[in-house]
Amino acid sequence: MKYQVGDEILVLHSNEEGRIIEIMNDEMVMIEVRGVKFPAYMDQIDFPYYKRFTEKKLFPEKQSIPKIYVDQIPKEKIQKNNSKEDEGVWLNLIPKFSLDDFNDEIVESLKIYISNRTRVGYQFDYIQICLGNENFSIVSSIPPHTDFYVHDVPFAMVNDSLHFNIDFSLTEPHKKKADHFETQVKIKPKQLFQRIETLKEEQKSTISYPLFEVYPDQLEDNRIALDTLRNAGYKVYDASKIKQNLPAARSVIDLHIEKLLDKHSHLNNAEIIQVQLEAFEKWFELAQLHHLPSMIIIHGVGKGKLKAEIHDLLKVKKGVKSFVNQYSDFYGFGATEVFFD
Repeated sequence: MKYQVGDEILVLHSNEEGRIIEIMNDEMVMIEVRGVKFPAYMDQIDFPYYKRFTEKKLFPEKQSIPKIYVDQIPKEKIQKNNSKEDEGVWLNLIPKFSLDDFNDEIVESLKIYISNRTRVGYQFDYIQICLGNENFSIVSSIPPHTDFYVHDVPFAMVNDSLHFNIDFSLTEPHKKKADHFETQVKIKPKQLFQRIETLKEEQKSTISYPLFEVYPDQLEDNRIALDTLRNAGYKVYDASKIKQNLPAARSVIDLHIEKLLDKHSHLNNAEIIQVQLEAFEKWFELAQLHHLPSMIIIHGVGKGKLKAEIHDLLKVKKGVKSFVNQYSDFYGFGATEVFFD
């Protein structure tokens, strides 16, 4: 369901604006128009900002839009959707439009929903990040065939590396299914602007990003009997002594490509970044396995691409207490120090 209590709406047959004051059922809502309250079917109303967007200059004068404050956000965030088949889980963005000083339509904010179009319920850990900082997070659950309203995001954040990290797990664990599944949506401004324009042409209300189609299965246990390995000539180590058989951890790692490869002139920029990130993952895991309290990652300054990628990874890595990129006499601003839990 795309509507929530408090949403502004347009009555289609009369072109009058009002607001939703109650969700009655999956097909009807109670609305208030100019102080008069009456029920309406879902197909009799629409968001006014879509009407303004699809019909240029519908209103000759700028309309005042009431501000919605945190304590006015409806507590009931979960609504059943009309999905009949399993269609996966989606992140939905609904642009909210308003009129500027020149009476033109502009996007004011994005309403964020998680839409579960499957027969399975999920727990989820949602984090919204902007400019490298966590702006909003919530841990909750979403039943089958349900839409969950998360929060509103100011549209200005679209140009500030806006992205969403969501970690899912089953409400009812299953031994054949993965313990959790983590996914991410990065908003590309140009692409989003184009998709908003498409709303105008197709008169739709929602921009959807797929999170997953089917919740993944547990990885198969492909372990081979230890005796078989020994007989084949492989060395088999005691798990209790695993640390002594691991490569030594490093408290400082240098990711400059010349430190990682002897020959790299044949690689393009994307391939170089991939090699650097693989090296980061390797030494990061070793640092955690050896229980290092901290480590320094030398990524250089350059255009900041490698630093940005590493910082994005550190924000979602488990066991990271904090990290900082500050000037030092040794590395300038070209290194990030990571502190572990």
